[in-house]
Amino acid sequence: MRLRRARPGEPSAPPRSTRSRMIIAALAGAVSVFSFAPFGWWPLQLFTLAILFYQVMRAPTVKAGALVGWAFGFGWCLAGVHWLTIAISRFGGLPAPLAWIAIALLAVYMGAHCGAAMWLAGWLRKKWALPLPAANLLVFPALWAVSEWSRGWLFTGFPWASAGYAHNVSPLAGYAPVLGVFGIGWLVAVTAGALLLLMHRSRWMALGLLCAIWAAGFGLGFVRWTQPVGSELSVRLIQGNIPLSKKFEQEQLPRTLQYYQEAVLAEPADLIAIPETGIPLFPQHLPAGYLDRYGSFARKTGSAVVLGMPMADSPTRYANSVMGLAPTGGKPYRYDKHHLVPFGEFIPPGFRWFTDLMSIPLGDQTRGMLQQPAFSVRDQRVLPDICYENNFGEEIAAQLANGSHATVLLNVSELAWYGESVAIPQHLQISQMRTLETGRPMLMATNSGATAVIDHRGVVQASLPWYQPGVLSAKVQGMTGNTPYILVRNRLILALAALAILAAWLTSRRKTTGAA
Repeated sequence: MRLRRARPGEPSAPPRSTRSRMIIAALAGAVSVFSFAPFGWWPLQLFTLAILFYQVMRAPTVKAGALVGWAFGFGWCLAGVHWLTIAISRFGGLPAPLAWIAIALLAVYMGAHCGAAMWLAGWLRKKWALPLPAANLLVFPALWAVSEWSRGWLFTGFPWASAGYAHNVSPLAGYAPVLGVFGIGWLVAVTAGALLLLMHRSRWMALGLLCAIWAAGFGLGFVRWTQPVGSELSVRLIQGNIPLSKKFEQEQLPRTLQYYQEAVLAEPADLIAIPETGIPLFPQHLPAGYLDRYGSFARKTGSAVVLGMPMADSPTRYANSVMGLAPTGGKPYRYDKHHLVPFGEFIPPGFRWFTDLMSIPLGDQTRGMLQQPAFSVRDQRVLPDICYENNFGEEIAAQLANGSHATVLLNVSELAWYGESVAIPQHLQISQMRTLETGRPMLMATNSGATAVIDHRGVVQASLPWYQPGVLSAKVQGMTGNTPYILVRNRLILALAALAILAAWLTSRRKTTGAA
């Protein structure tokens, strides 16, 4: 990389300290939040990652580079998920300063993934004496992708604000059915590395690579991996906007139960869905005949009804579930949430003291099975997932690959925990990525938003205004077939990352052999 040399007699600038590089990286990581919804400034992300790679490469030691990487990941996480403080303090009852400390500690941990990746990148670059193009285009992007993947599964995972989500509307979206969200994040990192090379003697190679990556992504956007199947479903998605502060209070419960029953029974449709824990009571605690009225309506009108509610198998075993009532009657369909939220839905070992500080209802739940059947609705098969599960594209893809035969995805959520924050548009963006990866439409039924219908191309076809009650009536076309991502999932991007590291090593070997 070319740097301006000091003129004769001109004092050279002192090297930037590791602390200042960490501050720059942390600010770049924090600014990256504007690349995601609702802002959508996705080109910004290319430059913030370029800043990260530049600062790491200019760091004086491998350890300093790791600290710079950690600072970037810390800023990225703290800005990206700051809205968690709303759930912890406003609804969990933890004092606001303690809530911010808790989220800062989460960001410390999340930053460690990026820090470890940058440490390894710096170590490999030094050990193998890598030329700048090999470091920028092979090592740094590969390890960035692996770091995002690792934070998406280690200790149950927290993949929110993964880089690829910002590109659901960029030309890179065409790669989603092939490489998934982590693969897009890898290509973003390759782009960032190539941008740095535009100031290097390898600029023409970098420019060619940039054109190839983005042109191919644009072209892949025209490939149709899945096909329509069966007839359209008419759907009604109910957004209650029940205040979360009152949702579980005894005085509010009769009004909540009445609201959802009246909304469901008001008009038939092929599929009617209410949000996660829209009915906040176990079936055995509901008024006599309450569920029977839904079942009778389903049989009389030919409507399939999906109710978000907790289900108890014993006094100590309960799950966050949906119940499906089919027009044909019979045993109700049941789906139990399997990927639970740490601290909110299950208590990690050794952390009961922390959850005891909060007052979150239904806080220690039973985990459902990963592989659960889809719900048959006319000639379509609807696969539910609940709120946070929508972050885990590989798990949804695995269900599609392993026998669910689902043609429509359904997400029921309760996002009022996070107030009027960026959590809702970010969750919608995550849902759009799931439709791109799987080539299937998604229905979203939420309490406060976003209640929406997204087609198999990731386009929002219909939605309700946020933070107000309403009913969304729309049509949805089911899709069948497998995208490459459904079949291979994240194994492909991990293989590509390994090949990139291997290619860097071979580059170093050729250089060593040539020098000898």
